Amino acid sequence: MRVTAAVMPERSGRWVLEELELVDPAPHEVVVRVVASGICQTDVHARDGYFPVPWPAVYGHEGTGVVERVGAAVKSVVPGDHVIMASPGCGECASCREGYEPYCVRAREIKLSGVRMDGSIALRKGDKPVHGSFFQQSSFSTLALAIEGNVIRVPKDAPLDLLAAFPCGVNTGAGAVMNVLKPRAGESFAVFGAGTVGLAGLMAAKLAGCDPIIAVDVFENRLALARELGATHTVDAKRPDLAAEVRRLAGGRGVKASLEAAGAPTALRAAVDSLAPRGTCCLVGSARGGVEVPIEMATLQWGRVVRGCIQGESVVKEFLPRLVDLFRAGKLPVDRLVRHYDFAAINEAVADMLSGKTIKAVLRIGRA
Repeated sequence: MRVTAAVMPERSGRWVLEELELVDPAPHEVVVRVVASGICQTDVHARDGYFPVPWPAVYGHEGTGVVERVGAAVKSVVPGDHVIMASPGCGECASCREGYEPYCVRAREIKLSGVRMDGSIALRKGDKPVHGSFFQQSSFSTLALAIEGNVIRVPKDAPLDLLAAFPCGVNTGAGAVMNVLKPRAGESFAVFGAGTVGLAGLMAAKLAGCDPIIAVDVFENRLALARELGATHTVDAKRPDLAAEVRRLAGGRGVKASLEAAGAPTALRAAVDSLAPRGTCCLVGSARGGVEVPIEMATLQWGRVVRGCIQGESVVKEFLPRLVDLFRAGKLPVDRLVRHYDFAAINEAVADMLSGKTIKAVLRIGRA
């Protein structure tokens, strides 16, 4: 199958649209005609060599589209279905069996090795391999080869070009609040980093009835949007007394729950130091290996909890449809985060995202 894909030719290079060949689906694989794909910091991390995906490579892990073909053993979707492509798991390890797919023991291999589940290459340019199967989809392409386990059917009247924000960013932020922190109405909440993940967490905190809701970021445009989406207070992350200011806004003792969505050591330290006794900080921001954060031992002795979370700790086949329903009901206004770009403008989209100009960049790749 001929595809047009955004290829990263070398470390920290520029994406180039190229014509490639995609293999036919194996029994448990699904070919999706991609309508849209979100761009995430994880794609940039792959570009810059944080992960072991060799170059040239095709990334993209927030794809939406229409099922084009299915393998012989696929039962859950048929050609013509509208779908989201989410983060995959092996489906067999203890974590997957217990409903904790984000912690699959084969997660790094399945998501980041650049090959299919059976170890083969899905994409080629002539006789040369191009590594793909990023999160078992590589959705920066007109056609994506996914596995049945990470394809989720959605209503045909749902806007696929907006649902492309959901598979990673919105799932991670909203899931961290709804599945991990689980705040109660009236409890205080602070989010450090008001990008897609952080604002999704903020919207979930508003749905839970949290008060106050405090958003922290370095970009004023993001703080302004946070106020429109439900933040009762916003704070410039560059303040030298950041944690003290968050505690003050939360009544002096600190917040019951905080979400670190910036992936920065200083943000995590402030998110922990902002907690009230017996409060919980959830870390979802990603950093490269070897990054450490010093935490004062006495801080934790007061019953405070620091815990990590991957992909919202969600069972995506159940949780993503729930989020889509909330969006369609007007309770999760993810459309306020999204800016669309033509497929050929992928480099501009990434630059705008990294500069803070755009919160959630979504590529328009095809039509439903």
